[in-house]
Amino acid sequence: MRSSISCNDCRGVSLVELIVFLVVIAIALGATVSVFTQSLYSANDPLIRTRALELAQAQLDEVLARKFAENTPTGGVPACGSLDSPSPCTGFATSDADFDDVGDFAGFVDNTTYPGYSISVSIANAGGELGITADQARRITVVVSTPPISGAPSGTSVTLSAYRVNF
Repeated sequence: MRSSISCNDCRGVSLVELIVFLVVIAIALGATVSVFTQSLYSANDPLIRTRALELAQAQLDEVLARKFAENTPTGGVPACGSLDSPSPCTGFATSDADFDDVGDFAGFVDNTTYPGYSISVSIANAGGELGITADQARRITVVVSTPPISGAPSGTSVTLSAYRVNF
């Protein structure tokens, strides 16, 4: 004897519904994994940028701690090139380049101390930007280039500038 089952009591899913469900879940899971993967790659971005900013600030502080020019006396008074001082201010990167004054850092580049980071310093007479004689102030610009971030072909750079005035 065969028993007959009423289809009104049957519950379940067809094979087509099951396949559609699996495809939808696979697409959603793929998108979710892709978002998490991208966040893992970019997790180091703030660390790299913070390190670049710290390096730039440290280099700028080091340059600003030096005297204005080779002929500037210790303490800065009287300022070189002033009426009270017989010695004129010297230019940039004198032959000794012993990094004892701001001008010695002109064109300074460091690619080896911190692997992946490049530090460069430029110095320019900038008194005119401050409303004084051009050679009485120097603009110090420090640029730190970072290693490539998040698969970008090249890294970013951080630029800091400050003025050092002959006082």
